[in-house]
Amino acid sequence: MRQVYLDNNATTRPDGQVVEAMLPFLTEFYANPSSTHDLGAASRLALKRARDHVAALIGAAGGDEIVLTSGGTEADNLAIRAGLAAFEDRNEIIVSCVEHPAVLALARRLAKSQRVRLHVIPVDAQGRLDLDALRAALSPRVALVSLMWANNETGVLFPVEEIAVEAKAVGALMHVDAVQAAGRVVIDLASSPIDMLSLSAHKLHGPKGAGALFVRRGLAVRPLLFGGAQERGRRAGTENVAGAVGFGKAAELANQRVRGDASRMAALRDRLERTLLQRVTGLQVLGAAASRLANTSAIVCAGAEADGVAALLNRARVAVSTGAACAAGSHQQSHVLRAMNVNHAEYGATRFSLSRDSDDEDIDRVLATLPDIVARLRGDAPVPSAVELAA
Repeated sequence: MRQVYLDNNATTRPDGQVVEAMLPFLTEFYANPSSTHDLGAASRLALKRARDHVAALIGAAGGDEIVLTSGGTEADNLAIRAGLAAFEDRNEIIVSCVEHPAVLALARRLAKSQRVRLHVIPVDAQGRLDLDALRAALSPRVALVSLMWANNETGVLFPVEEIAVEAKAVGALMHVDAVQAAGRVVIDLASSPIDMLSLSAHKLHGPKGAGALFVRRGLAVRPLLFGGAQERGRRAGTENVAGAVGFGKAAELANQRVRGDASRMAALRDRLERTLLQRVTGLQVLGAAASRLANTSAIVCAGAEADGVAALLNRARVAVSTGAACAAGSHQQSHVLRAMNVNHAEYGATRFSLSRDSDDEDIDRVLATLPDIVARLRGDAPVPSAVELAA
């Protein structure tokens, strides 16, 4: 039985073209891009092309606006610290209560240690941002508004471009965590006042350990890492050339496919949700009434713990997540579910996240196994064996 992989918000399979593009920079073109010889020049050129492809994916003006990082977490940290450092007379940050821990943990730490005032904006039962509360928090004292474009657990989208206009009206900077959105929604920073935007390659069929922060021209960034003058003095350290090349190729492919992929994934996700709602009583789709990523479906099944659902799906060779993979092992209820006041939140949520690799056969496998799994976890039938699940 083939493996069904529906955990793409945790990570995606590196595209074959991405791997092919990276290999020469792990073997033949291995030189340090700061070196002045020809091999070093080849690495420098590869970095430039990678930045240009990433810039094109998000509608940036050019590769000089792209700071290569180790991933989305570093990009988020760099942006938040840069936003605060940009002002001498502003010490307030606005975030939402459902942000990724890379944003929330740092914002809360800064609020405790550096006299930063933190505004945490709530969401409603659908995961939609409370725009009235956000507007009430905006003032000339706010240095930075930092919000995710798409929630990693529910897929709910925030109107970040609209919010960026309002943030700029009070003179604040706007940072967007687009780690889950890039490659899944069209992003055009040429028509948006967003100042900084975080990206991660492994969410769009690129390699792990490669990410970027878009920094609009004219905005100074104080580095997290000090040393050499790499990344125009914004991020010291020898660049991960192979990772950047893979990121660039992944961005190029995503730019070509984003609209078509989104349409196809939405059709698969909608069929999954529609059929499960017909077959499983007490099932709730989180954020169903909100604007969401086309690839994401998070469900709560009353009477069936998500950990048990995921474990039995795994035995049926279906890989899913119970919320955010980065929070796995914490044994704590999702902060997103708590914020949304989800009915039966104590059972947790099972997240199905699709990619361009997903197909009808994947959805059919879930539909064939999940109703029985839920029934058995509720005690309506014996828990199936691995042989039964694989049958």
